[in-house]
Amino acid sequence: MIRTGRFRVPGDRGESDPMQSADPTSSHQLAVRMAELARGIAAPRSLGDVLADVTTAAVELIPGADFAGVLLVKRGGEFESVADTDSLVARLDQLQHDFGEGPCAQAALAETIVRSDDMRDESRWPRYAPAAVQHGVLSSLSFKLYTADRTAGALNLFGLRTGAWDAEAETTGSVLAAHAAAAILAARHGEQLQSALSTRDRIGQAKGIIMERYGVDELRAFDLLRMLSQESQVKLVDIAQRVVDTRGDG
Repeated sequence: MIRTGRFRVPGDRGESDPMQSADPTSSHQLAVRMAELARGIAAPRSLGDVLADVTTAAVELIPGADFAGVLLVKRGGEFESVADTDSLVARLDQLQHDFGEGPCAQAALAETIVRSDDMRDESRWPRYAPAAVQHGVLSSLSFKLYTADRTAGALNLFGLRTGAWDAEAETTGSVLAAHAAAAILAARHGEQLQSALSTRDRIGQAKGIIMERYGVDELRAFDLLRMLSQESQVKLVDIAQRVVDTRGDG
C-alpha cells in the first residue's frame, strides 16, 4: 500500500501548500531512529533488512515521501532495486534503466542530491518524467550513496504531490543516505573478509597436501604453489584449489 504524506494534495496545477514550521520533536525522532538503525548494523542482520529499515524510516520521518527505495548501479550498468517500500519503485527504476535517464541514476552516478519539485515541468529527463507522472509521481528526491568503485547507489524518495521537499527533508535524507552507505560498505567489508579467510584456508590445505605428498616443509610448499601460479599465469588461490581438488589423483 502506498503511504500518503502529511500534507494535503493541491487541487490545481502549480498550487502548493506553504511549508509548515518544523516539528519541534523531529530532531529527536531522527536521533532516536538513527540510534535504532545503528544498532541494526551492529546486529547480525542481512544488508537487505538494514536498508529496508532505512527506507521505512525515510517515509516515516520525511513529510511528502510517499515511498522510497535504494537503487544500486553495478559495473556494466546493471540496475538493482533494493528495500523498496512499494512495488512502484522498482518500475520507476526500470524506466530509468530503459530510458537511460532519471533522478535516481543521476544521483547514483553523478550528483550528490537530485531534487525535482514538479515532474510535470521537468526538462532534465524528457522521457522519464512524463512516464513517472503517468504513474502518479509528481516529485522526487535522490541522495548519492558513497559505496565503492564497483557499485554506485542512491537513496530515492518519491512524492505524489508537487513542492513536497524543503531543507529539512534534504538534511534528514542526507543523514539516512549516509547510514545506508555505511551499511553497504560494512556488508562489503564482511564479504571481503570472508573471501580472504576462504582464500587462506584453500592455500593452507594445498600446502598441507604438497608437504605430505613431497615431504617438503611449509615454505617450500608455498614456493611450489607460487612457481606454478607464475608459470601458468593462474591466480595462486586457483592453483591451490586445483591441488585440493586433485589430491586423490596421485
